[in-house]
Amino acid sequence: MKSASSLSEKQPSASRKSTSMKSKTDWARLKSGAGEQKPAPEHPEANVKHIVRGLVRKGLKPLPAKASISLRVDQDVLEWFKAQGAGYQTRINTVLRAFRDASV
Repeated sequence: MKSASSLSEKQPSASRKSTSMKSKTDWARLKSGAGEQKPAPEHPEANVKHIVRGLVRKGLKPLPAKASISLRVDQDVLEWFKAQGAGYQTRINTVLRAFRDASV
């Protein structure tokens, strides 16, 4: 059996302060919803347009598989497509598909 003095010496103090730093989180801003962040480019699945596109496709026939190719085009043509914004490869594919359909 331990003596009363040894028990009181080993009990931790209830008033011990935390050793961690104070939180830098702005809880008021988070609760208000201010400063909503846009999805990061490396996570397009979080993009609302991507989610809506998936929902719109539901019930439609599956998209045909795409083939990965290496295609050489003039630099000015590529820059023009890229200047139109994200999805330039899809636009190039659409232009080629329209040309194919018009040639039939």
